[in-house]
Amino acid sequence: MKEGLSNRVLGIGLDLVEVGRFEGVLLRQGERFIRRVFTEEEQRYCGTKKEPAMFYAARFAAKEAVAKAFGTGIGAALGWLDIEVAHGPTGAPVVRLLGKGAELALERGVREVLVSLTHTSVSAGASIVLQ
Repeated sequence: MKEGLSNRVLGIGLDLVEVGRFEGVLLRQGERFIRRVFTEEEQRYCGTKKEPAMFYAARFAAKEAVAKAFGTGIGAALGWLDIEVAHGPTGAPVVRLLGKGAELALERGVREVLVSLTHTSVSAGASIVLQ
């Protein structure tokens, strides 16, 4: 069976974050860090949770995994706010590429970003596939 271009894997990324360490960053840097790394939608969602650090950590891992999948890291080509983790109609997480992220996706022919998030009280992780 011949693989179609729309199913071609263009990049994969994986990241894991220790929730306790991430909670420490949130306590030390607070709102300044949150505004620098997370979109308003992500802030609204995580802010409603009983343990927001766990949910912020999973989104942070997803952003790192996207940067790894593109092979750019976070920096000049792709910033924190160029990647947003939202929820689709079924409640499943979806990644939206904004600004430089959308431009990079267009340049590289990325049509879809598949995401899987997981978290416990100890760790949060994300895997990304660029198609």
